[in-house]
Amino acid sequence: MPAHQQPIGQSPPFLETLERISSVAPLSKPVLIIGERGTGKELMVERLHFLSSRWENVLVKVNCAALPETLLESELFGYEAGAFTGAGKRHAGRFERADGGTLFLDEIASMSLRLQEKLLRVIEYGEFERVGGDATLSVDVRVVGAANVDLPAMAARGEFRADLLDRLSFDVITLPPLRFREEDIPLLAEQFALGMTRELGRPYFAGFSEAALARMRAYEWPGNVRELKNVVERAVYRAPPDEPVMELEFDPFASPWKPVAAAEESEQKPAETSVETAALVEELPGDFKAHVAAYEEQLLRRALEVNRFNQRRTAQALGLTYAQLRGYLKKYGISAKSP
Repeated sequence: MPAHQQPIGQSPPFLETLERISSVAPLSKPVLIIGERGTGKELMVERLHFLSSRWENVLVKVNCAALPETLLESELFGYEAGAFTGAGKRHAGRFERADGGTLFLDEIASMSLRLQEKLLRVIEYGEFERVGGDATLSVDVRVVGAANVDLPAMAARGEFRADLLDRLSFDVITLPPLRFREEDIPLLAEQFALGMTRELGRPYFAGFSEAALARMRAYEWPGNVRELKNVVERAVYRAPPDEPVMELEFDPFASPWKPVAAAEESEQKPAETSVETAALVEELPGDFKAHVAAYEEQLLRRALEVNRFNQRRTAQALGLTYAQLRGYLKKYGISAKSP
């Protein structure tokens, strides 16, 4: 594999994934790669192909969500001249082009049930017809699918063909999210920073401050490796060339001038106050929102202490999701670290 395609990491979950890829690569069986967005599904498919006996042949990629059903069908299976308006000559589809190699179907869950049926036939028998044609073509293609959704749950709801899922899932490799690969975060960040340094034409990269590294390790990374790359590259280009990176911006949309959604605007409009409500408010001490905020902050701090600053246990104890807890901590400027 080319050097720039080499996966980077040393954490146990990541190394276990590489071992699974290496084990199944020599076989010509279908494989499913499952993972959250930004976990490197395409990179793993490339590794799977280049470690297989098909490495000298082509790896063809198709994003099933990027094309409407009719275009996806003609792209996958090709079409004959005159099959539809604009089809002036015969077109070889991705299956024909991938003959002897590997076909990567990204976001396979978005494929229609009708196309799933045609795909099942190709995987089972290696046969298909071009759109508008009746000649049966034979190909030798290894199919690798990828998804970031629960395919068995979709099959149970009738949204994905169960027989196709059975055929595709000779082996299913689920990629670990970056939040479970803490040891890999500094390695990946360094790699992305060096790349951005070269792009900026700078002579060297001064590194990250300890505080910046700590923030990266503590962050949840909902966008995984792709999000880490954006955060690091943004930080490098903004930092002085000869100083370590100290500032990180995780949310580039955060701004006091951010457009307000219509629902939020309606909430911000002052409501009319009745005489009875005004009298009741006068009896209460202080500002209602301030009291609620003070109580929330006190409850959050106490819950963190009781759970020894373990954020996941704290969220569970408060009946919140992890993301909700992180939002509240950010709202009140509470450090999730033990003082």
